[in-house]
Amino acid sequence: MVGLIPLFAVEVIEQEVMDSVPHFKERLEWFLAKRPDLAALVSRWREPGSKSRRLLSVARAFRMKKILARMLDENEFLSPYGIRALSRYHLDHPYVIDIHGQRYEVQYDPGDSTSRMYGGNSNWRGPIWMPANYLIVESLRRFYDYYGDAFKVECPTGSGKYLTLWEVAEEIARRLMKLCLRDESGRRASAGDNSQLQTDPNFKDYVQFYEYFHGDSGRGLGASHQTGWTGLIANLIAEHGIARQVNPKT
Repeated sequence: MVGLIPLFAVEVIEQEVMDSVPHFKERLEWFLAKRPDLAALVSRWREPGSKSRRLLSVARAFRMKKILARMLDENEFLSPYGIRALSRYHLDHPYVIDIHGQRYEVQYDPGDSTSRMYGGNSNWRGPIWMPANYLIVESLRRFYDYYGDAFKVECPTGSGKYLTLWEVAEEIARRLMKLCLRDESGRRASAGDNSQLQTDPNFKDYVQFYEYFHGDSGRGLGASHQTGWTGLIANLIAEHGIARQVNPKT
């Protein structure tokens, strides 16, 4: 997932905001002129986008498309329930390094780790983590504010279906919401095979906010009351509801 994190470095500034702070605008222009080596790393600052907005981003358009091609590939990062922490490609192709005759490898583990390293915690080897997914959704929405409807990417990769960045963000949000919402059979993915949480009338409507989720099945793992970050699902549901009010097709 470290390869996806550059997407987080994005901010969009409204033209009226820039006009309201002339001294800041002057200092910014001075910095960009005096440090072209650093300014070259900032994407499209001088080019106004949708509604004359300005973009501050590390990921230029062509880089972002390359990142999203991997991120939105269901054989790599895109799970039915969100973005995996490690590409599923590494299930059959583990990353291997040899150091002084000692073999080390990182393999895709969608749930609990198959290694005792780090106490057996899978951490970033495949599961779905809500805070990182939330940042991805928010970053894509910011990019959309600049690029608008003209900028589209294939989602899922290889599907032939092209979506705006806002629509991609909504698609990821929908997959994350499937962790907690009931499916057609009335089961919640996050409850896994726990019959008490799935069917017991005393427990089935109390949704637990797990620490992270299985990268393939969506089953909740780790701490079961991780409201500190998995509670962000409430924000996604609320934001999705607002988006549907604006555009019923969302």
